[in-house]
Amino acid sequence: MEFYNTLGRSKQEFKPIKEKEVGFYACGPTVYHYAHIGNLRSYIFMDLLNKTLELNGFKVNLVMNITDVGHLTDDADDGEDKMEKGARREKKTVWDIADYYTDAFMDDIKKLNIKKPGVICKATDHIDDQINMVKEIEAKGFTYKTSDGVYFDTSRLKEYGELMPNFNPGDLEGGKRVSLGDKKHVTDFALWKFSKPGEKRQMEWDSPWGRGFPGWHIECTAMGCAFLGKKFDIHTGGIDHITVHHTNELAQARASFGDKHANYWLHNGHVLVNNEKMAKSSGKFIKISDLEGKGFSPLDYRYLTLQTHYRKRLNFTWESLESARSARLKLKNKLSGLKQEVYEGGVSNNEYYDSFLSALNDDLNTSKALAVLQELIDSSIEGSVKKFLVLEFDKVLGLGLGEEDVVPEDVYELGLKREKARELKNYEESDKLRKEIRKLGFEILDKKEGFEIKKL
Repeated sequence: MEFYNTLGRSKQEFKPIKEKEVGFYACGPTVYHYAHIGNLRSYIFMDLLNKTLELNGFKVNLVMNITDVGHLTDDADDGEDKMEKGARREKKTVWDIADYYTDAFMDDIKKLNIKKPGVICKATDHIDDQINMVKEIEAKGFTYKTSDGVYFDTSRLKEYGELMPNFNPGDLEGGKRVSLGDKKHVTDFALWKFSKPGEKRQMEWDSPWGRGFPGWHIECTAMGCAFLGKKFDIHTGGIDHITVHHTNELAQARASFGDKHANYWLHNGHVLVNNEKMAKSSGKFIKISDLEGKGFSPLDYRYLTLQTHYRKRLNFTWESLESARSARLKLKNKLSGLKQEVYEGGVSNNEYYDSFLSALNDDLNTSKALAVLQELIDSSIEGSVKKFLVLEFDKVLGLGLGEEDVVPEDVYELGLKREKARELKNYEESDKLRKEIRKLGFEILDKKEGFEIKKL
């Protein structure tokens, strides 16, 4: 197996610390709002990697955090905590916001056929672990205190910036002011933030430095150590984490115990919508419920992401999602027509299985893996063998190919036409198309946004 390791910027053979066991930490969501489809690409990638490792016979200990405190609205440690902002937006407590959006996130990953991580840990459950790690970093001489918090002095760590390409230590400008205090260098970051004088936060704790809350980065280093040890195999996240969050996580590990924490740092690319970036701050982003509202399955989006290599930028359009939906339905329909006999021959010495595994083991080359799947389903091999192999492949791809909910393309096309008629308030045409859909054995259900088609 080979993966592209951001730490070293090259494709490297995967060699776990323990034979046939993998320690795997994935950066989880900040639960102040719904996850958008760009966020969720990271967890599809996490899931694909997890299942590929399992396919190769590894026992995977997958840990994912839930950020429910400490993630500020500005990467320069300025602004307010995103959780407090979410609570104010919805006039709820921070704890209610965290619970609600954690549940929403878990619903989303279930719909995307993402296997639930073995460990899901919340930052607020590990405040003591974070405080203890800050103490260790302080004892090693890597911190300083300002009026608004305890900061990590990046100039003290010679390895700082090792994840970032072309990082120049000369960029550590002195005296850069931020609104809540003075940082010595622009890359310095908060380990512990103080509550503002006279302001009562909903989430704050006592610490050796003063009452306040942890910085965003310390939670992942502390919880990674708590569940996987000081050194483990794989750390994943979005490409946007490279320059700030993961760089600072790695710095904390170096300062605290003198090692690189994870041996392999893997990052997935951005998702754009019509070549523009989504932003939760503006409210302009696409959620799983938005896809469902237009009649799409979340698994259509999963298929769309697999068509592009995880490290590449993905440009989402409704037209590309429609194409992905059509391709996924064709696979499902072809599979449903195959023999029902159980095949018990296994996968040994099967050229299709070997090609599929080889594609995934080459830095998760999902476009090639999908090509192998298509070649298999179009082949002339015996039907029960074909069905067995397709379902084996789908244990990793997670496209729901064996689920008995096939909606033929012509029925779905009628649904789209009816939706257009409804938008134009052509109710006569809308009723006519509903009857046509019923004649074909399906019922169309109107949703607040879009529609859903079910078998009668």
